[in-house]
Amino acid sequence: MLLVPVLLGCGPRRAPAEPSSRAFPRAEVPALYSDGAERAIWLAEHYWDKYLDTTVLSWAADSLNGVSPLDLEKEVGTYTTLLGMLSVESGKAAVGRCFGQLEAYGLANPSSAVFREGVRLLSSYLGDPNSPVRSDDLYQVLAARLAESQLVSEAERGRYAWEAAKFNLNHTGSKAADFPYIDLSGRRGTLYGVSAEYLVLIFGNPDCNACRELMEQMSSIPAVVDMQASGRLRVMDIYIDEEVALWRSKGDTYPSAWINGYDCDGAASANYHIRAIPSIYLLDASKTVLLKDAPTERLLQLLMSLSSRI
Repeated sequence: MLLVPVLLGCGPRRAPAEPSSRAFPRAEVPALYSDGAERAIWLAEHYWDKYLDTTVLSWAADSLNGVSPLDLEKEVGTYTTLLGMLSVESGKAAVGRCFGQLEAYGLANPSSAVFREGVRLLSSYLGDPNSPVRSDDLYQVLAARLAESQLVSEAERGRYAWEAAKFNLNHTGSKAADFPYIDLSGRRGTLYGVSAEYLVLIFGNPDCNACRELMEQMSSIPAVVDMQASGRLRVMDIYIDEEVALWRSKGDTYPSAWINGYDCDGAASANYHIRAIPSIYLLDASKTVLLKDAPTERLLQLLMSLSSRI
């Protein structure tokens, strides 16, 4: 670890004239936090404290505040994985605090690439539809803060404001937007017309490989199969593309127990921010969103947990 001499007087401390790179400075959870959940929350809130310390601003020119780009990306991966272990509200608070520290560092050291690279990495991990740790709820916090930051251009602020509004649609804890559909038999129904303790809502396509893999997984896990057989769990797959005739011709692709319909008047496409398929939601009996655009693994883990509840 690089030792920084203590200087008397005001102003930021600065590293030596020719500083070297450093290992990522990790936060250490205080011993008084013994509960696992409390430790995870504390660590998420303080993960960047040492790294984004604005009292030390000078490090090797080819590093990101003394840390190599590769090591920084690894830390963002660890951090975003940690966020996925928290409640949505705790995760939102942690992301908000992280952005505040990142922005403060950028304002204190505008020549550094730390702010831009931090935003890029967080956006990629939390906002990319193909990221295994993606979270619309957490990315929405980041986009909303960027929409107000003076460290991005006016054009960028406008784009982030648009994203913040889109990512806020049907957020976790809100009531899902209702929409009509027409199923493979030509019958018309609505999302809110489906009665079940839990409802998996999928926006998919019969030609989507990931969608087929999801179908297979939903049909191969005994706990999930039992929930469907008992009626506790219903599954609805909605086709949102325009080639309805092609969709009908491949109707036997879907499990017969599922509700398989298409977005007959475009309300689903208009009211849900669907960026890639399958886009998966889990709703409760009142159509409150429990999971939003969740990775398949997260959905299946939660369903297996819910299957044991009476």
